[in-house]
Amino acid sequence: MSAVPETPAAPSRPTVTEREARQVAEAAREQDWRKPSFAKELFLGRFQLDLIHPHPLPADEDVRRGEEFLARLRDFCGTKVDGALIEREARIPDEVINGLKELGALGMKIDTKYGGLGLTQVYYNKALALVGSASPAIGALLSAHQSIGVPQPLKIFGTREQKETFLPRCARTDISAFLLTEPDVGSDPARLATTAVPDGDDYVLDGVKLWTTNGVVADLLVVMARVPRSEGHRGGITAFVVEADSEGVTVENRNAFMGLRGLENGVTRFHRVRVPASHRIGEEGQGLKIALTTLNTGRLSLPAMCVGAGKWCLKIAREWSAEREQWGKPVALHEAVGSKIAFIAATTFALEAVVDLSSQMADEDRNDIRIEAALAKLYGSEMAWLMADELVQIRGGRGFETADSLRARGERAVPAEQMLRDLRINRIFEGSTEIMHLLIAREAVDAHLSVAGDLIDPEKTLGDKARAGASAGAFYARWLPKLVAGPGQLPGTYGEFKHGIDLSPHLRYVERASRKLARSTFYAMSRWQGRMETKQGFLGRIVDIGAELFAMSAACVRAELLRSRGDHGREAYQLADAFCRQARLRVEELFGRLWSNTDDLDRKVVKNVLGGSYTWLEDGVIDPSGDGPWIADATPGESTRENVRRPIR
Repeated sequence: MSAVPETPAAPSRPTVTEREARQVAEAAREQDWRKPSFAKELFLGRFQLDLIHPHPLPADEDVRRGEEFLARLRDFCGTKVDGALIEREARIPDEVINGLKELGALGMKIDTKYGGLGLTQVYYNKALALVGSASPAIGALLSAHQSIGVPQPLKIFGTREQKETFLPRCARTDISAFLLTEPDVGSDPARLATTAVPDGDDYVLDGVKLWTTNGVVADLLVVMARVPRSEGHRGGITAFVVEADSEGVTVENRNAFMGLRGLENGVTRFHRVRVPASHRIGEEGQGLKIALTTLNTGRLSLPAMCVGAGKWCLKIAREWSAEREQWGKPVALHEAVGSKIAFIAATTFALEAVVDLSSQMADEDRNDIRIEAALAKLYGSEMAWLMADELVQIRGGRGFETADSLRARGERAVPAEQMLRDLRINRIFEGSTEIMHLLIAREAVDAHLSVAGDLIDPEKTLGDKARAGASAGAFYARWLPKLVAGPGQLPGTYGEFKHGIDLSPHLRYVERASRKLARSTFYAMSRWQGRMETKQGFLGRIVDIGAELFAMSAACVRAELLRSRGDHGREAYQLADAFCRQARLRVEELFGRLWSNTDDLDRKVVKNVLGGSYTWLEDGVIDPSGDGPWIADATPGESTRENVRRPIR
């Protein structure tokens, strides 16, 4: 065996410019659109309802296997899982995790030939919603293991040998984790500092990873590390499967959070950790592409658990608001409270519609769902937080009181405040709301950048710009006239959605709003050109409008599916109608704020804040924060701390 390379004495964190960081992200994204995308067309002003209606359905055999597993999982959660205990002790009992292993829950998405259950995305998400309602920490553990941990990237990019080696372990015994984030690297992976230096038939890993969900108890890790370019090595950010008990791997801390207190999330240090080249996933430099592709469907797990949260919020709101009286009648019958309940009910219906539709499209693999999955994650995390906040308000002082305190004084132990705390991380996990806005916006304007990108790129030559101008002229000559009029202006369009309650006006609204959204995007690109990417407030509102239109479409399509199957059809139509009316108000407000906002003034205020102009406003308080650096030192080297890794056996 050759000598181990020396660990650098100081951090080798790459220094990158803003443009270089964007180039890294751009290289990692999937460039082509080989399949149709409903959401992509929606942003382009083309409402292609036929891509989602009639609603796609799972195969009968998939339903049978999925329902059988859900029944076993429901029994397990109802008899073996004590969510209150997990919250109090901030730990999932080993016997619960071992029970989940025996149930096959670690292998829900893993093919049966590797010992997994082979569930569809639809039923995997239903299982996460169920188990997440019993304990959000368990939902996070299973999701991190299968949605972004070892199974998913190996399913897409792994070799036959890697699948045969690792997937049977992941299906039954071994917990996995995904390690990308570092103390000074979040959504800007171009600055990734963990290195993987080639050494014979191995790579040698050095670096520190932060917020490693499942990292404290994991047996297998997916690690993103930078391979230096050298002879025979193209280098770049690369993905590896690493045995968690390898020499030089130290879990230095088990992190604690405001919510998800049973989360096994830590800080992991790698010091001269040898990883066989056969454990590399894909080629060198493909790490970010692997991560982003994995997340295309992996992101659906979070909104699935948000659906479960919405269902629980609705149940508690219904039961409590019927019981609690104020001024001679149940509080639900007071309009101020009733509007909140209506919001929770309608939004839960729509969110389930979004998740089920996106999941079924993922299973069929006929459509490109990268935008749909991202919209589901963005919309689900934001709306679930609002629903939980409204539930706390409906519950009043009891909503702020802990379940243990309620129990101690003889009342039903409703963990509303815990739900609010647990849901808060979903607006940050797997891409914060702000990053999701930018990611979706980039995909939404892809068609424009494909034809006019060189035209607004300051580094392109005049010749490049001339060719881009000709291409853009041809594209817009065909595209712009189609944004003037469409089916949404014809009164009888989408008449098949009229059954007592008429949903067709909402679909006509979506069609018209889609064209308006595309016109607004085109106008903004014409106005700001190369500065468009700095207009993050505008882009965020564009994405939020698209999310609402997608949710409206999904809600109507789901309502029609349920009606056609005789499954609460009238009630589904009523919920879809209520949701669409609520969503249209939000859309109109967002359209207004595209051009009437305080973005420019806000930027000036921010510059003054950072420049110290308003420090006088901070007078009169005591800062209770402790001492220490804002960002922990992540200098590579041998760990000086106790290894707190806790494998489950």
